[in-house]
Amino acid sequence: MRIDNISLKSTLLITGAVCLLVIFIPLLTSDWDPNSIIRVGTRYSSGDINGSEGYDGQFNLFIALDPRPEKLTAKLDVPAYRYQRIILPLLARFFSFANPSMIPWILIFLPLFGQLMGTYFVYRILELSHVPQIYTLVYGLGAGFLLSIRLALSEPIAFGLVAGAIYYFLLKKYPISYLFISCAFFSKEVTILFGVALLCHLIVDKQYRQSLFLLLIGFFPYIVFQFWLLREFGNFGIGSGGAMATPFEVIPFMGLIRIAKYHLLYFLAMVITFFPLVIFPSIWGVWVSIKTLIHRDFSFLTYALLVNSLIMFFLPFSTYCETGGILRFSCGLILSVLLFSAQYHKDKILKYSPFWIVYNVFLLKG
Repeated sequence: MRIDNISLKSTLLITGAVCLLVIFIPLLTSDWDPNSIIRVGTRYSSGDINGSEGYDGQFNLFIALDPRPEKLTAKLDVPAYRYQRIILPLLARFFSFANPSMIPWILIFLPLFGQLMGTYFVYRILELSHVPQIYTLVYGLGAGFLLSIRLALSEPIAFGLVAGAIYYFLLKKYPISYLFISCAFFSKEVTILFGVALLCHLIVDKQYRQSLFLLLIGFFPYIVFQFWLLREFGNFGIGSGGAMATPFEVIPFMGLIRIAKYHLLYFLAMVITFFPLVIFPSIWGVWVSIKTLIHRDFSFLTYALLVNSLIMFFLPFSTYCETGGILRFSCGLILSVLLFSAQYHKDKILKYSPFWIVYNVFLLKG
Protein backbone atom coordinates (compact mmCIF):
# COMPACT_ATOMS: atom_id res chain seq x y z
CA MET A 1 0.00 0.00 0.00
CA ARG A 2 1.38 3.40 -0.99
CA ILE A 3 1.49 5.84 1.89
CA ASP A 4 -0.56 8.43 0.01
CA ASN A 5 -3.41 5.92 -0.21
CA ILE A 6 -3.87 5.67 3.55
CA SER A 7 -7.33 4.41 4.39
CA LEU A 8 -9.94 6.36 6.32
CA LYS A 9 -9.87 3.69 9.04
CA SER A 10 -6.09 4.01 9.46
CA THR A 11 -6.31 7.81 9.51
CA LEU A 12 -8.93 7.75 12.25
CA LEU A 13 -7.02 5.11 14.24
CA ILE A 14 -3.79 7.13 14.15
CA THR A 15 -5.58 10.35 15.09
CA GLY A 16 -7.56 8.65 17.84
CA ALA A 17 -4.51 6.89 19.29
CA VAL A 18 -2.50 10.11 19.48
CA CYS A 19 -5.44 11.97 21.01
CA LEU A 20 -5.81 9.25 23.65
CA LEU A 21 -2.12 9.56 24.51
CA VAL A 22 -2.55 13.30 24.90
CA ILE A 23 -5.35 12.64 27.38
CA PHE A 24 -4.04 9.61 29.26
CA ILE A 25 -0.44 10.71 29.86
CA PRO A 26 -1.41 13.62 32.15
CA LEU A 27 -4.10 11.49 33.82
CA LEU A 28 -1.62 8.70 34.54
CA THR A 29 0.91 11.11 36.01
CA SER A 30 -1.68 12.80 38.23
CA ASP A 31 -3.35 9.75 39.80
CA TRP A 32 -6.32 10.05 37.41
CA ASP A 33 -7.20 13.55 38.45
CA PRO A 34 -9.36 15.24 35.74
CA ASN A 35 -8.13 18.59 36.99
CA SER A 36 -4.77 17.79 35.38
CA ILE A 37 -6.56 18.48 32.09
CA ILE A 38 -9.36 20.91 32.98
CA ARG A 39 -7.12 22.98 35.29
CA VAL A 40 -9.59 24.57 37.66
CA GLY A 41 -8.13 27.52 39.55
CA THR A 42 -9.29 28.72 42.96
CA ARG A 43 -9.61 32.31 41.75
CA TYR A 44 -12.86 31.50 39.95
CA SER A 45 -13.98 28.26 41.58
CA SER A 46 -13.72 29.61 45.13
CA GLY A 47 -13.71 33.35 44.54
CA ASP A 48 -10.20 33.70 45.97
CA ILE A 49 -8.83 36.86 44.34
CA ASN A 50 -5.28 35.77 45.19
CA GLY A 51 -5.85 32.15 44.20
CA SER A 52 -4.58 30.14 41.25
CA GLU A 53 -5.80 31.35 37.86
CA GLY A 54 -6.46 28.00 36.16
CA TYR A 55 -7.06 27.78 32.40
CA ASP A 56 -9.89 28.17 29.91
CA GLY A 57 -11.23 24.62 30.24
CA GLN A 58 -12.48 25.43 33.74
CA PHE A 59 -15.09 27.78 32.28
CA ASN A 60 -16.52 24.96 30.17
CA LEU A 61 -16.77 22.92 33.36
CA PHE A 62 -18.54 25.66 35.33
CA ILE A 63 -21.10 26.17 32.56
CA ALA A 64 -21.68 22.43 32.22
CA LEU A 65 -22.21 22.01 35.96
CA ASP A 66 -24.85 24.74 36.10
CA PRO A 67 -25.64 26.72 32.92
CA ARG A 68 -27.94 29.25 34.65
CA PRO A 69 -26.46 32.71 33.95
CA GLU A 70 -27.20 34.03 37.43
CA LYS A 71 -25.05 31.26 38.92
CA LEU A 72 -22.10 31.87 36.61
CA THR A 73 -21.21 35.54 36.67
CA ALA A 74 -18.69 35.19 39.49
CA LYS A 75 -17.19 32.01 38.00
CA LEU A 76 -16.40 33.37 34.52
CA ASP A 77 -13.66 35.92 33.90
CA VAL A 78 -15.59 37.52 31.01
CA PRO A 79 -19.06 35.94 31.30
CA ALA A 80 -20.57 36.72 27.88
CA TYR A 81 -17.36 35.80 26.07
CA ARG A 82 -17.10 32.42 27.79
CA TYR A 83 -20.80 31.61 27.69
CA GLN A 84 -21.06 32.08 23.91
CA ARG A 85 -19.03 28.86 23.48
CA ILE A 86 -22.01 26.92 24.75
CA ILE A 87 -21.96 23.75 22.63
CA LEU A 88 -19.20 21.85 24.45
CA PRO A 89 -20.57 22.51 27.97
CA LEU A 90 -24.11 21.60 26.94
CA LEU A 91 -22.93 18.38 25.27
CA ALA A 92 -20.98 17.47 28.41
CA ARG A 93 -24.05 18.10 30.53
CA PHE A 94 -26.30 16.12 28.17
CA PHE A 95 -24.10 13.03 27.84
CA SER A 96 -23.37 12.94 31.57
CA PHE A 97 -27.10 13.20 32.40
CA ALA A 98 -26.15 16.32 34.42
CA ASN A 99 -24.25 14.12 36.88
CA PRO A 100 -21.63 16.41 38.48
CA SER A 101 -19.16 13.58 39.00
CA MET A 102 -19.39 12.48 35.36
CA ILE A 103 -19.32 15.92 33.73
CA PRO A 104 -15.52 16.44 34.02
CA TRP A 105 -14.83 13.08 32.36
CA ILE A 106 -17.28 13.67 29.53
CA LEU A 107 -15.81 17.13 29.07
CA ILE A 108 -12.35 15.64 28.71
CA PHE A 109 -13.29 13.12 26.01
CA LEU A 110 -15.75 15.14 23.90
CA PRO A 111 -12.99 17.15 22.13
CA LEU A 112 -11.43 13.84 21.05
CA PHE A 113 -14.64 12.86 19.28
CA GLY A 114 -14.79 16.34 17.78
CA GLN A 115 -11.31 15.81 16.37
CA LEU A 116 -12.28 12.45 14.89
CA MET A 117 -15.33 14.08 13.30
CA GLY A 118 -13.20 16.81 11.76
CA THR A 119 -10.61 14.30 10.58
CA TYR A 120 -13.34 12.25 8.89
CA PHE A 121 -14.67 15.24 6.98
CA VAL A 122 -11.22 16.53 5.99
CA TYR A 123 -10.37 13.06 4.65
CA ARG A 124 -13.55 13.06 2.56
CA ILE A 125 -12.84 16.57 1.23
CA LEU A 126 -9.31 15.59 0.20
CA GLU A 127 -10.81 12.52 -1.44
CA LEU A 128 -13.17 14.74 -3.45
CA SER A 129 -10.18 16.91 -4.45
CA HIS A 130 -8.19 13.87 -5.63
CA VAL A 131 -5.12 14.60 -3.50
CA PRO A 132 -3.31 12.12 -1.22
CA GLN A 133 -5.41 11.58 1.88
CA ILE A 134 -2.27 11.24 4.00
CA TYR A 135 -2.42 15.03 4.34
CA THR A 136 -5.50 14.56 6.50
CA LEU A 137 -3.08 13.88 9.36
CA VAL A 138 -1.89 17.49 9.12
CA TYR A 139 -5.34 18.34 10.46
CA GLY A 140 -5.80 15.28 12.68
CA LEU A 141 -2.46 15.77 14.45
CA GLY A 142 -2.41 19.57 14.31
CA ALA A 143 -0.76 21.06 17.40
CA GLY A 144 -3.55 23.55 18.08
CA PHE A 145 -6.13 20.77 18.04
CA LEU A 146 -4.12 18.39 20.24
CA LEU A 147 -3.38 21.19 22.68
CA SER A 148 -7.10 21.90 22.87
CA ILE A 149 -7.76 18.22 23.59
CA ARG A 150 -5.05 18.35 26.25
CA LEU A 151 -6.89 21.24 27.94
CA ALA A 152 -10.56 20.28 27.34
CA LEU A 153 -11.26 23.17 24.96
CA SER A 154 -13.72 23.77 22.12
CA GLU A 155 -11.51 23.97 19.01
CA PRO A 156 -11.78 20.30 17.93
CA ILE A 157 -15.59 20.35 17.98
CA ALA A 158 -15.81 23.84 16.47
CA PHE A 159 -13.57 23.14 13.49
CA GLY A 160 -14.90 19.61 13.12
CA LEU A 161 -18.28 21.24 12.52
CA VAL A 162 -16.70 23.67 10.06
CA ALA A 163 -15.12 20.78 8.16
CA GLY A 164 -18.53 19.13 8.06
CA ALA A 165 -20.11 22.33 6.75
CA ILE A 166 -17.51 22.53 3.97
CA TYR A 167 -17.94 18.87 3.04
CA TYR A 168 -21.73 19.05 2.78
CA PHE A 169 -21.53 22.35 0.89
CA LEU A 170 -19.23 20.73 -1.69
CA LEU A 171 -21.84 17.95 -2.00
CA LYS A 172 -24.50 20.66 -2.49
CA LYS A 173 -26.35 19.51 0.62
CA TYR A 174 -26.87 23.11 1.63
CA PRO A 175 -29.30 22.88 4.60
CA ILE A 176 -27.03 20.38 6.37
CA SER A 177 -24.01 22.58 5.64
CA TYR A 178 -25.72 25.65 7.11
CA LEU A 179 -26.78 23.71 10.20
CA PHE A 180 -23.19 22.59 10.74
CA ILE A 181 -21.84 26.12 10.37
CA SER A 182 -24.49 27.44 12.77
CA CYS A 183 -23.47 24.91 15.42
CA ALA A 184 -19.83 25.86 14.83
CA PHE A 185 -20.65 29.50 15.69
CA PHE A 186 -22.01 28.35 19.06
CA SER A 187 -18.86 26.30 19.66
CA LYS A 188 -16.24 29.01 19.11
CA GLU A 189 -16.77 32.50 17.75
CA VAL A 190 -13.74 32.50 15.42
CA THR A 191 -15.56 30.04 13.14
CA ILE A 192 -17.67 33.02 12.03
CA LEU A 193 -14.82 33.70 9.60
CA PHE A 194 -15.83 30.60 7.65
CA GLY A 195 -19.46 31.70 7.77
CA VAL A 196 -18.53 35.11 6.37
CA ALA A 197 -16.48 33.41 3.64
CA LEU A 198 -19.43 31.22 2.69
CA LEU A 199 -21.80 34.19 2.62
CA CYS A 200 -19.40 36.16 0.40
CA HIS A 201 -19.18 33.25 -2.01
CA LEU A 202 -22.96 32.88 -2.24
CA ILE A 203 -23.58 36.60 -2.77
CA VAL A 204 -20.86 37.04 -5.40
CA ASP A 205 -22.08 33.87 -7.12
CA LYS A 206 -25.60 35.42 -7.14
CA GLN A 207 -27.05 32.57 -5.13
CA TYR A 208 -29.35 34.95 -3.29
CA ARG A 209 -31.81 32.33 -2.08
CA GLN A 210 -28.98 30.29 -0.56
CA SER A 211 -27.56 33.48 0.96
CA LEU A 212 -30.90 34.09 2.65
CA PHE A 213 -31.07 30.50 3.91
CA LEU A 214 -27.55 30.81 5.33
CA LEU A 215 -28.49 34.03 7.10
CA LEU A 216 -31.64 32.46 8.56
CA ILE A 217 -30.14 29.10 9.56
CA GLY A 218 -26.58 30.13 10.34
CA PHE A 219 -26.32 33.77 11.35
CA PHE A 220 -29.74 34.74 12.69
CA PRO A 221 -29.78 32.33 15.68
CA TYR A 222 -26.29 33.47 16.65
CA ILE A 223 -27.22 37.15 16.43
CA VAL A 224 -30.26 36.53 18.63
CA PHE A 225 -28.03 34.66 21.07
CA GLN A 226 -25.63 37.62 21.21
CA PHE A 227 -28.47 39.94 22.20
CA TRP A 228 -29.55 37.41 24.83
CA LEU A 229 -25.99 37.50 26.19
CA LEU A 230 -26.21 41.29 26.28
CA ARG A 231 -29.38 41.08 28.32
CA GLU A 232 -28.07 38.45 30.72
CA PHE A 233 -24.46 39.60 31.18
CA GLY A 234 -24.45 43.22 30.03
CA ASN A 235 -22.13 42.62 27.07
CA PHE A 236 -22.00 40.90 23.70
CA GLY A 237 -19.86 37.77 23.62
CA ILE A 238 -17.70 38.76 20.65
CA GLY A 239 -14.31 40.06 21.77
CA SER A 240 -10.56 39.60 21.61
CA GLY A 241 -10.29 37.25 24.59
CA GLY A 242 -10.92 36.66 28.26
CA ALA A 243 -9.43 38.45 31.23
CA MET A 244 -6.29 40.50 30.45
CA ALA A 245 -7.02 40.36 26.71
CA THR A 246 -5.77 43.24 24.56
CA PRO A 247 -7.63 44.64 21.51
CA PHE A 248 -7.13 43.56 17.93
CA GLU A 249 -4.40 45.53 16.21
CA VAL A 250 -4.63 47.87 13.22
CA ILE A 251 -1.03 47.60 11.99
CA PRO A 252 -0.17 44.14 10.54
CA PHE A 253 1.58 41.85 13.03
CA MET A 254 1.81 44.63 15.63
CA GLY A 255 0.53 42.13 18.21
CA LEU A 256 3.70 40.15 17.62
CA ILE A 257 5.97 43.19 17.33
CA ARG A 258 4.77 44.55 20.70
CA ILE A 259 6.48 41.62 22.42
CA ALA A 260 9.83 43.30 21.65
CA LYS A 261 8.86 46.19 23.92
CA TYR A 262 8.83 43.85 26.92
CA HIS A 263 11.40 41.20 26.04
CA LEU A 264 13.52 41.42 22.89
CA LEU A 265 14.94 37.90 23.14
CA TYR A 266 11.47 36.39 23.59
CA PHE A 267 10.25 38.39 20.60
CA LEU A 268 13.06 37.04 18.41
CA ALA A 269 12.35 33.50 19.61
CA MET A 270 8.64 33.87 18.80
CA VAL A 271 9.35 35.26 15.32
CA ILE A 272 11.77 32.43 14.51
CA THR A 273 9.46 29.80 15.98
CA PHE A 274 6.18 30.95 14.48
CA PHE A 275 7.31 32.26 11.11
CA PRO A 276 6.63 28.86 9.47
CA LEU A 277 3.30 28.36 11.30
CA VAL A 278 1.75 31.83 11.18
CA ILE A 279 3.64 34.57 9.37
CA PHE A 280 4.57 32.84 6.11
CA PRO A 281 1.28 30.90 5.66
CA SER A 282 -0.85 33.98 6.38
CA ILE A 283 1.11 36.20 3.97
CA TRP A 284 0.98 33.46 1.34
CA GLY A 285 -2.72 32.94 2.02
CA VAL A 286 -3.60 36.60 1.51
CA TRP A 287 -1.47 36.83 -1.64
CA VAL A 288 -2.70 33.67 -3.33
CA SER A 289 -6.37 34.19 -2.41
CA ILE A 290 -6.39 37.77 -3.76
CA LYS A 291 -4.62 36.51 -6.89
CA THR A 292 -7.29 33.83 -7.27
CA LEU A 293 -10.10 36.36 -6.81
CA ILE A 294 -8.53 38.69 -9.39
CA HIS A 295 -8.78 35.79 -11.83
CA ARG A 296 -12.51 35.73 -11.01
CA ASP A 297 -12.47 32.46 -9.15
CA PHE A 298 -14.79 33.19 -6.24
CA SER A 299 -14.95 29.81 -4.51
CA PHE A 300 -15.90 29.33 -0.87
CA LEU A 301 -12.43 28.03 0.01
CA THR A 302 -10.76 31.05 -1.61
CA TYR A 303 -12.70 33.42 0.63
CA ALA A 304 -12.07 31.12 3.62
CA LEU A 305 -8.33 31.27 3.01
CA LEU A 306 -8.43 35.06 2.64
CA VAL A 307 -10.28 35.82 5.88
CA ASN A 308 -8.44 33.22 7.96
CA SER A 309 -5.08 34.48 6.69
CA LEU A 310 -5.95 38.15 7.05
CA ILE A 311 -7.07 37.82 10.67
CA MET A 312 -3.58 36.62 11.62
CA PHE A 313 -2.21 40.05 10.63
CA PHE A 314 -4.29 41.77 13.31
CA LEU A 315 -4.34 39.37 16.26
CA PRO A 316 -3.96 40.98 19.69
CA PHE A 317 -0.73 41.13 21.64
CA SER A 318 -2.38 38.92 24.28
CA THR A 319 -2.74 36.14 21.69
CA TYR A 320 0.71 36.44 20.16
CA CYS A 321 2.55 36.51 23.48
CA GLU A 322 1.19 33.09 24.52
CA THR A 323 2.32 30.05 22.56
CA GLY A 324 -0.86 28.17 23.42
CA GLY A 325 -3.02 31.04 22.25
CA ILE A 326 -1.36 31.33 18.87
CA LEU A 327 -1.35 27.55 18.34
CA ARG A 328 -5.07 27.38 19.02
CA PHE A 329 -5.91 30.39 16.86
CA SER A 330 -3.95 28.90 13.97
CA CYS A 331 -6.43 26.00 13.68
CA GLY A 332 -8.60 27.91 11.21
CA LEU A 333 -5.57 28.96 9.18
CA ILE A 334 -4.31 25.38 8.93
CA LEU A 335 -7.73 24.07 7.87
CA SER A 336 -8.20 26.76 5.23
CA VAL A 337 -4.66 26.44 3.82
CA LEU A 338 -4.95 22.65 3.66
CA LEU A 339 -8.33 22.59 1.91
CA PHE A 340 -7.54 25.45 -0.48
CA SER A 341 -4.25 23.76 -1.44
CA ALA A 342 -6.11 20.51 -2.02
CA GLN A 343 -8.80 22.13 -4.15
CA TYR A 344 -6.26 23.94 -6.34
CA HIS A 345 -3.60 21.22 -6.18
CA LYS A 346 -0.92 23.41 -4.62
CA ASP A 347 1.44 20.45 -4.28
CA LYS A 348 4.36 22.40 -2.82
CA ILE A 349 2.19 23.75 0.00
CA LEU A 350 0.75 20.31 0.68
CA LYS A 351 4.27 18.85 0.92
CA TYR A 352 5.21 21.69 3.28
CA SER A 353 2.12 21.27 5.47
CA PRO A 354 3.30 18.26 7.59
CA PHE A 355 5.84 20.64 9.14
CA TRP A 356 2.96 21.98 11.23
CA ILE A 357 2.87 18.70 13.15
CA VAL A 358 6.31 19.51 14.57
CA TYR A 359 4.68 22.18 16.73
CA ASN A 360 3.32 19.44 18.96
CA VAL A 361 6.61 19.78 20.80
CA PHE A 362 4.86 22.55 22.75
CA LEU A 363 2.62 19.91 24.33
CA LEU A 364 5.68 18.71 26.24
CA LYS A 365 5.44 21.83 28.37
CA GLY A 366 2.58 20.15 30.18
